[in-house]
Amino acid sequence: MGKVTGFMEIDRQVAKYQPASDRIRHFREFTIPMSDAEVTKQAARCMDCGIPYCHGPTGCPVHNQIPDWNDLVYNNKWEEAIRNLHSTNNFPEFTGRVCPAPCEEACTLNLEDAPVAIKTVEQAIADKAYELGYIVPHPATVKTGKKVAVIGSGPAGMAAAQQLARAGHEVHVYERESKAGGLLRYGIPDFKMEKNFIDRRVEQMTGEGVTFHYGVNIGVDKKVEELTAEHDAVVYCGGSETPRPAGIPGADLHGVYDAMPYLVQQNRRIGRENIDSVAWAAEPILAGAKHVVVVGGGDTASDCVGTAFRQGAVKVTQLDIRPQPPEKEDKLAVWPFWATKMRTSSSQAEGAVREFQVATLEFIGEDGQLTGVRCCEVDERRKPIAGTDFIIKADLAFIAIGFSGPLKEGVLSELDGKLDINVDRRGSTNVVANERDYKTSVDKLWTAGDVRRGQSLVVWAIREGRQAARAIDEALMGSSLLPR
Repeated sequence: MGKVTGFMEIDRQVAKYQPASDRIRHFREFTIPMSDAEVTKQAARCMDCGIPYCHGPTGCPVHNQIPDWNDLVYNNKWEEAIRNLHSTNNFPEFTGRVCPAPCEEACTLNLEDAPVAIKTVEQAIADKAYELGYIVPHPATVKTGKKVAVIGSGPAGMAAAQQLARAGHEVHVYERESKAGGLLRYGIPDFKMEKNFIDRRVEQMTGEGVTFHYGVNIGVDKKVEELTAEHDAVVYCGGSETPRPAGIPGADLHGVYDAMPYLVQQNRRIGRENIDSVAWAAEPILAGAKHVVVVGGGDTASDCVGTAFRQGAVKVTQLDIRPQPPEKEDKLAVWPFWATKMRTSSSQAEGAVREFQVATLEFIGEDGQLTGVRCCEVDERRKPIAGTDFIIKADLAFIAIGFSGPLKEGVLSELDGKLDINVDRRGSTNVVANERDYKTSVDKLWTAGDVRRGQSLVVWAIREGRQAARAIDEALMGSSLLPR
């Protein structure tokens, strides 16, 4: 380990943010990077535990070797730390910015509420890789002659494509949108992750032999049958994009939208892309000078909050049907797993009014235009409490309660009846494939990411893309040197 007594001598420190009054004036990243010396001190806090839960199945889905690269950073061996981190994670600059860091929840020091600043160190290593010029193409020295297609260029599709290309296969990525990244580009706001990082990785992957085909909606513009006929293998990484139906009366009023069209539109606007996309929204959605209500308590809802503030919203209220969680969890009951406790995102800290244990009963309006949201308090079973109804003024409302599976249009509609689909207890639909070979019920078709496991974290998408790539390489070549 690095400094044996580091965890006793050095306090936890993470990167600071620009003040909320400054950061809501722009859509750029607002984290203030720590110096190398500060990062080194944080890496020195790693205890090198006998059982490092941080990179086990409870902590890090891609199994980052966290104690190893903490030690390397502490000893100023940045290049070795970069190589170590990239050996398990293709895109640490993505996860270092948008991952909620279950690794820190699983850190032994979290028993004392002072886990190692793993996410901060990871982002520092990833950014140092660019600074040192490490992010360059690493093309395969030997080509296999096999041809693989990847449907979707989100984190799962990008990870699968890069791994397969490095194994020597000819890889073609088919993306419905005009740029790569999937919801990593179009769903996550720039203030959480600027998109030049995706562009740099696309440039690297192109240098490794990956060919990107943009504006091609598989199942609509090009049939899956054509892909399977033209390629030795196809991996479906389409994501989970269908909004979960809320069933709230008045949702057809002008001013009520699902969250994703709003986020996608703003990301297109920042990326200087055409926002007139029928697939996402029929008109511009802007929160300037409006009272905004966001229904939902997750990350997507939080992203709507931050975007609304930056567009100039007068007031933003976030409604969560769940009870307000405790400020501190019972460590012995939940550690090393992700704990339910009171968390405040950077967007919520910018001034959002948060209402807990509140149900959205109805969107109300006049002449077809939203004017308010009727709500009520609920009990622990989420049942309405009589006499607690109230109305929140609203000019704009977003429904952000999750996703129920991949879009029906495209791959699913073409393969209807051929592709095994699982419907869970919440009505979500996912393509059936196991975590050993990621093979679907359709010949030559594999799947990975949210389309298989349901909506999840970017780090899980990267893990599944990597594992699916190994399974495909093994199926095509009889064995594989790709890591699992």
